[in-house]
Amino acid sequence: MKDQSELLKQLRIDRAAEPPPGGGWLKWAAGAVLLAAAGAAAWYALSQPRAIAVHAATVQAPAGEPAAGASLLDASGYVVARRQATVAAKITDKVVEVLIEEGQHVAAGQVVARLDETNVRAAYGQSVAQRDYAKASLAQVQVELGNAARNLRRVQGLVAQHFVSESDLDTARTAFDNLQAQAETAKRNVQVADQGVTVAQRNLDDTVVRAPFDGVVTDKAAQPGEVVSPISAGGGFTRTGICTVVDMDSLEVDVDVNESFINRVHADQPATVRLNAYPDWEIPAFVIAVIPTADRSKATVKVRVGFKAKDPRILPEMGARVAFLGEAAAAGGAAPRGVVVPDDAVQGGGQGANATGVVYVIRDGTVERRTVRLGGHGADGQTVLSGLSSGERVAAGDLGALSDGAHVRIVP
Repeated sequence: MKDQSELLKQLRIDRAAEPPPGGGWLKWAAGAVLLAAAGAAAWYALSQPRAIAVHAATVQAPAGEPAAGASLLDASGYVVARRQATVAAKITDKVVEVLIEEGQHVAAGQVVARLDETNVRAAYGQSVAQRDYAKASLAQVQVELGNAARNLRRVQGLVAQHFVSESDLDTARTAFDNLQAQAETAKRNVQVADQGVTVAQRNLDDTVVRAPFDGVVTDKAAQPGEVVSPISAGGGFTRTGICTVVDMDSLEVDVDVNESFINRVHADQPATVRLNAYPDWEIPAFVIAVIPTADRSKATVKVRVGFKAKDPRILPEMGARVAFLGEAAAAGGAAPRGVVVPDDAVQGGGQGANATGVVYVIRDGTVERRTVRLGGHGADGQTVLSGLSSGERVAAGDLGALSDGAHVRIVP
């Protein structure tokens, strides 16, 4: 009997353990939310640029001495001409002859083009004729004025002898005064005609376009048969200029320096320039001026850098990189010792005085590819003479996967 009671208790249903009615849909909703969150996280991870794992090394000054005389700061810019001009005509006319080509050297005052002078020369002839007419009119009035003066003197004598009345004297005086005023007007007309001839002569001279200064023609904008105008907007068949002349002796480099480092740059500071076209060529230079205003959009200050020696390989609009040197170079001290980086932070390289390599400078999660000039190799690592500043961070290790602007993440 006891065993039957135990069996009946086992068959009894425990109502407290049953799940609450209608609770299944909550589990499905929670699962859907978790699945959507996981999908969004996966999409975000896949859409982000893949970061390349690199080691980071800090650029150091040589042991026992700071890098005085080495590059204090590097900046990129472009070669610009401080003196260049778009040579244009002062009048609107048709081009009949162009006497220059791109790359040609021209001297100040040299004829570069001629315009159609047919209408201008006709206007000049008309102004000369008007001047001659004004002079003839003046001569006629002067003859009549002389006759009126003699008549006035004769009437004055007759009045003194009481042969004519005072009214006759007034009439003679009025005629003289009238002709005297006409003579003055005729003189002014001659002056106006003379100025008209001068203007017509200037317009005739303006049909010959000349170079404003010594330089090189970098652009030939007009051809014979085209119409040029100084006030044209450049549309249609109307040109605004004949050519562009650049004074190659006025070439310099304009660079934008981050305003956080502008305190390292000052006027007359020594510098070196490397052109992108000639990365192994180090050109001696100096700071002409620091422009006393900042660009709020880029947080930079413009610096003008001049070349110590001119060279025909330096051309306008070339890309350039400027290394601002320390005071030891300005004082003519010992050769700059540069900075030191690990061996695996330099890609490429070579031997000799002009050996160069490539490093990748780390900035805000990306790398900047930079060509540097290499020095000797020691126990501390590779010496970099220019292109890097002490305190910058460079990527080290396997650099084959890196490129300019690549996203990186720092690993120990």
